[in-house]
Amino acid sequence: MLAVKYCVRYSNYMSKIAKNSIKIPQDTTCAFENNILSIKGKLGSLSLSINEIFTVTNDNNEIAILPINEKDKANPLWGTTRAHIANSIKGVNTGFSKTLELSGTGYKAAVSGSKLNLQLGYSHDIDYEIPKEVKIESPKQNKIIITSINKELLGAVAAKIRSFRKPEPFKGKGIKYENEFIFRKEGKKK
Repeated sequence: MLAVKYCVRYSNYMSKIAKNSIKIPQDTTCAFENNILSIKGKLGSLSLSINEIFTVTNDNNEIAILPINEKDKANPLWGTTRAHIANSIKGVNTGFSKTLELSGTGYKAAVSGSKLNLQLGYSHDIDYEIPKEVKIESPKQNKIIITSINKELLGAVAAKIRSFRKPEPFKGKGIKYENEFIFRKEGKKK
């Protein structure tokens, strides 16, 4: 009952994020055709599939996402679509990066060709095939830097690598994000 009241009360409000336009930086081109937005920048190009209930306009180097029908102004996809477009524009200009840290005795990472080799205390090494749109570096044996123009793919790759050995709460051994806080537990006392 409470959920129904919440939906009725707040469904008439439109998104605060989606109303804002996105400024296009220099050396970036955007083209919208057949519900596909193509973005080209100095680091590469991305194409986004836009839902057919929205249209994208480009006026004075500013992109605006507008719903075709007035009733779709309450649709949560409006703000999500705007966020995806903003991330794509930022990605082709500056790119995104995540840093993973390995902590544990004998834990090592090395990049060889298109594979990331991980030694994580198992009886075997893990060879992770690096996707084409992602660049992985390992400046130290216990540090992995992942960069990409696609924020969604970058997060998926970082999460997959972290899942090979998640940090455990007693000694903190495993793969963690650079600024991640691991909640530590106290071990058994005799």
